[in-house]
Amino acid sequence: MKEKDGIDSKARVLIVHKHQLAGAQAQLGRLDGVLDAMAAELCNNQIILDELLLQAESTLEESRILFEIEEEDSCLIEEDFYIGLEEEILPYQILPAIDHIAIAVEAEWGDYLDDVEAYASLYGINSAQDPFLDLMTVSQRIAVENRIKEEFSLKQVSCDKYDYMIAATCGLIGGLIDVFFVGVPGQGGLTKFTDEVTDSIVQKFAKLNGWSGPSGDNDPTASAIGFLERNFKVNYDHRHGGDVDGIFSMSTKNHHIKNLGHSPDLVGLFFSILDQFNSTAHFVDNGCIIRVETENFELRGTNFISKFFSGFVNWLGHLFSDVAGSSGASGRGSGIPIPFFSLLQFINVGEFGQHRQSFAKVAVQVFEQGYDFRHGMAMAIPVLVTELLTRVMWAAKQRFYHEKSWVECIPSANNPELRRMLLIAHGSLCLVDTADATLRSGGNMIQFMLRSNLIAWARFGTLALKELNAWKSAGNLDVEAVDAYLDAEYKRLLAA
Repeated sequence: MKEKDGIDSKARVLIVHKHQLAGAQAQLGRLDGVLDAMAAELCNNQIILDELLLQAESTLEESRILFEIEEEDSCLIEEDFYIGLEEEILPYQILPAIDHIAIAVEAEWGDYLDDVEAYASLYGINSAQDPFLDLMTVSQRIAVENRIKEEFSLKQVSCDKYDYMIAATCGLIGGLIDVFFVGVPGQGGLTKFTDEVTDSIVQKFAKLNGWSGPSGDNDPTASAIGFLERNFKVNYDHRHGGDVDGIFSMSTKNHHIKNLGHSPDLVGLFFSILDQFNSTAHFVDNGCIIRVETENFELRGTNFISKFFSGFVNWLGHLFSDVAGSSGASGRGSGIPIPFFSLLQFINVGEFGQHRQSFAKVAVQVFEQGYDFRHGMAMAIPVLVTELLTRVMWAAKQRFYHEKSWVECIPSANNPELRRMLLIAHGSLCLVDTADATLRSGGNMIQFMLRSNLIAWARFGTLALKELNAWKSAGNLDVEAVDAYLDAEYKRLLAA
């Protein structure tokens, strides 16, 4: 038996109420029938009475009989001519009583449900597998099904040739920006721009934490990095293989990617907190995780929550100290990896290049040559341009070509045509990027990855998965759209 406070039980109650309402309406119909019959009988009696009176008056006139009745004798005539009520036999019809469910003042919901079940059992009320179907008429069901099909079903894409042309053009523009302004780490104009932005952000973050600026003619970025390094120390900041007793090979150029705590994502946060609590450090080498014991590390705080917060602040502050390189680095220095880039070290397969290196080692060497978070920011710019340009062009086409209202031109990713256009646009960007990387790399895997836009491929991959899921689910219910509609209706009812 289902829970008594479940939604199906409430639907069961509504079904019983519907049965009672139908009984009351039937009773009202019978009453209307009886009243109509009585009205017809009274009308017929009135007609007969009028005819009798006319006949009596006609007979009296023909017989020339004249009645003169004094006022004080009228009561005697009434008593002689009218029949008493006790002698009248009135026909009547007994209507059946309407059954109902009595509700006591002290009754609870469970008791009421028991009475409802007893009523349903008495009258043989059986609900369908979905009890709410019994609450709707056939016409209501058809109307609901048609509305769901038209408004809340995942539809097939209906892009025209102009949509594909616009999307491909937007992707081509993004691809050209990627080829001419991003290039390899440290050389493209956008990479130099993001390097400068990163230096500025590091300095501002250091000032928020008490840095008073560089002393003398010292480099402000190096001074800010040194300040953050001193104030956000962690126990897993090993610089080279000697710091881990030569267990595996590591250098100052790749220790940020080999150590999982330096990854600016959920993986890095997890291992950073874990290492700070347990005085350990976790590294990746040859596709395997290596755990290293460190000196005892004590987090500030009096309980688990405060220590966890302290560990999070340490992780964040230490990432800011490393994102622009170390304080003693020459040139760009070794930054932190792109989010989730460290996980590529687990793909320890394949043989690439002259030295037959695995893909994991190739990924590490690519990072060593500057393929870090700052370069990732530069690679995100053509991706962002492609995304925004496609959405703006789609909205403009909807407004001026299809003549829709501005409300209907909001570039929501739930629109199937816009979703397809974004897929084509980012696919065009990736095609240009891959062609450029292939031609300029000369078959060198490291150079190919250095010139490839990983951010663009990640965005294209997510769009491809969405499009594949939409193609497979075409015609099915769009649960997100239904949830959004129900939330909007719920808020509207609360505001009413």
